[in-house]
Amino acid sequence: MRKLIILGLIAATAMPGAVMAQSRGEVRDSARELRQEQRELRDARRYGSRHDVREQRRDVRDARQELREDWRDYRRSHRDVYRGGNWRAPFRYNRWEVGSQLRPSYYNSRYYISDPYRYRLSRPGNPNLRWVRHYNDVLLVNVRSGRVMEVHRGFFW
Repeated sequence: MRKLIILGLIAATAMPGAVMAQSRGEVRDSARELRQEQRELRDARRYGSRHDVREQRRDVRDARQELREDWRDYRRSHRDVYRGGNWRAPFRYNRWEVGSQLRPSYYNSRYYISDPYRYRLSRPGNPNLRWVRHYNDVLLVNVRSGRVMEVHRGFFW
């Protein structure tokens, strides 16, 4: 009887976390919805009135917010994936901005994130773009020029 009660308590505490976790399908649907809203905004800019454009911008903003919330829910429920761990670099931390130019020692293959899909990072559209870890930040870097294209600060816990 005691084992049954303990098992029930364990299941009761584990279930809310499993229910809150966003499945890949839900996040994919949110991303698809965002792309659809962006297409509709583009069409409204071409063919619609000022009111239509304003309404479509609001819809795109709402779709982006929903996608962000899905990602945050996933991140919150999978904290172990985003744990910072013991990560050391032979250089000091710099607060990089979009458009900054990095030296090759900051973004060599040793710092590449080999599986960006594990962290739900977007797929780089260009083969020259790579996700690079810089302490607890993640940078999208053009490896040919060293230019920073995107920055996520405090990505790892």
